[in-house]
Amino acid sequence: MKFGKTIKLFLIDGEPNGRMSCELSNWSGKAYKIPRIKIKDCSDREDLTSTGVYLLFGKDDTGKDQVYIGEAESVLRRLNQQLTQKDFWNEAIVFISKDENLNKAHIKYLENRLHEIAKFANRYAVENSVIPTQSSISESDRAEMEEFIEYIKMLVNTLGHKVFEEKREFKTQHQQTVFFIKAARGADGQGEPTSDGFVVFKGSKAAATTVNSISPSFAIYRQKLIDEGVLINRGEHYEFSDDYIFSSPSTAAVMVMGRNANGLTEWKNKDGKSLKEFESNDKTPT
Repeated sequence: MKFGKTIKLFLIDGEPNGRMSCELSNWSGKAYKIPRIKIKDCSDREDLTSTGVYLLFGKDDTGKDQVYIGEAESVLRRLNQQLTQKDFWNEAIVFISKDENLNKAHIKYLENRLHEIAKFANRYAVENSVIPTQSSISESDRAEMEEFIEYIKMLVNTLGHKVFEEKREFKTQHQQTVFFIKAARGADGQGEPTSDGFVVFKGSKAAATTVNSISPSFAIYRQKLIDEGVLINRGEHYEFSDDYIFSSPSTAAVMVMGRNANGLTEWKNKDGKSLKEFESNDKTPT
């Protein structure tokens, strides 16, 4: 069972684009969200000289979201070093412990696990050139660090980055509804609506060709998916190489069917109910 959480945000500089501290009720950890241009101003934050993990966020040359995950015994010192060593990032999120209970072994463990989770989620390009080594810690410490990680994931998402969130939003079995499209030219897709839009599942089949009347912008988008390896040519159809999030059900339907389409009516669940009907009439089970 999930419980509500209270998150306290403090705008250190009194402006939404400035530095921000973030605390969660009943948690010993603390987060800072710091724009790159404000790193030099952080000498007034004594707790940033302590041990912690940090994430650097930016975009690569193609506009894809990018992240670097690191650890340091003095986070502020390391961030100042990263100003001269890495230029892709424009924002840092830092995690420390308010009771100073994080030691070197803890942060090495956190760094390794966060790297592993980010790679598995496959939403951001992970900029780390090598896989961080995982430290050996006791079973009790490992349990505490795994709980710490859950709070890190929650706060990073709250602060605007879904780097650790899986593309499929797994729900309880009675709430989860998968939608399907089976159409001409080999199209056979499945997916589900999410808070980001609509995710088409890995292994779904997209039509082998597109019709002449498809909108030029959609034709360009589909070719981009092919060029990037999202859609792999299997001869009689294209196959999704990974879960892929589209901005809307209609865009997802167009990419699967190879023609203009209304996703609200084309995507249907196992009972034949369209996504439009489902969203209009769905009642959460009691």
